[in-house]
Amino acid sequence: MERRTIGAAALAVGAVGLGCMPMSWAYSSSRQRGEESVRAVHRALDPGSTLLDTADMYGPFTNELLVGRVLKERRQDAFVSTKVGLLVGEQHIVANGRPGYVKRACDASLRRLQTDVIDLYQLHRADPEVPVEETWGAMAELVQAGKVRALGLCAMGARGGRRSGTRLHDATIRQLQRVQQVFPVSAVQAELSVWSPDALEALLPWCEARGVGFLAAMPLGNGFLTGTLTPGQGFEPDDVRARHPRFTAEMMAANQPIVAGLRRIAARHGDGATPAQVALAWVLSQGRHVIALPGTKQERWVTENAAAGGLRLTTQDLAEVAELPGALGSWD
Repeated sequence: MERRTIGAAALAVGAVGLGCMPMSWAYSSSRQRGEESVRAVHRALDPGSTLLDTADMYGPFTNELLVGRVLKERRQDAFVSTKVGLLVGEQHIVANGRPGYVKRACDASLRRLQTDVIDLYQLHRADPEVPVEETWGAMAELVQAGKVRALGLCAMGARGGRRSGTRLHDATIRQLQRVQQVFPVSAVQAELSVWSPDALEALLPWCEARGVGFLAAMPLGNGFLTGTLTPGQGFEPDDVRARHPRFTAEMMAANQPIVAGLRRIAARHGDGATPAQVALAWVLSQGRHVIALPGTKQERWVTENAAAGGLRLTTQDLAEVAELPGALGSWD
């Protein structure tokens, strides 16, 4: 697989990584099977999908434990990224950016991941009660202590308190400008896909201008862009899509032209190319500093996603994607 470098430290990773969250969190718990997920992680590492993206809150904690089972055997094959800053309680999630907590959380993640260093440590969300510079300073001390190699920041989402008249990622860029004065930002993680291209407006250019890696979360639109979901199929109550406005039966039906367009492009490439691979190839075409992080817990999808790294979209393909209708249904 093509290798791409991110951040000032020139960290090399496969162009397509693996989002591990669905294995333990947010998607259909009845379909979460530990052994199958472990096989999926191994399958990702085989062709060079080296970046494994997890977080202490996924589970909570169980996702890091699962990834740790693989790292124990194949640490040299993997680039491990985990996150800090969110605590999961009963029916709520709260931010904690206190320096002492950050350092304890890092030690706990290292134990669960069965490794002595985290390649990329990301701030999941800033704590509104703690200046982000203090949190970031504590994370920088972890780099200096040799427990972490590089630092990253996760962007605030569509429900992150956007003020009227502002762009989606303005608040994240302000945070980045503040923490960059404390310690270099190596990567930013934010949603980017054919049906959620907001990052192209300001956040992606900010990263590109500074040599900061961009980790594209949800590049397959929570599974919608794969073309394997059908309107009205329903989701389990604990599945995030059960509450997402784009996954009502009405909106899923209304957004089918997006999948149809991806399917037409895939058909031109032959060799079993799929809408999902076109969607991932589009993400990768947005810049050499972009890494796609499709999440899955099944080996078959890991294999398909990894193969997208070799799909090259033509000028005509890109023009057709640009002409696809915008997605209907939004948190805003």
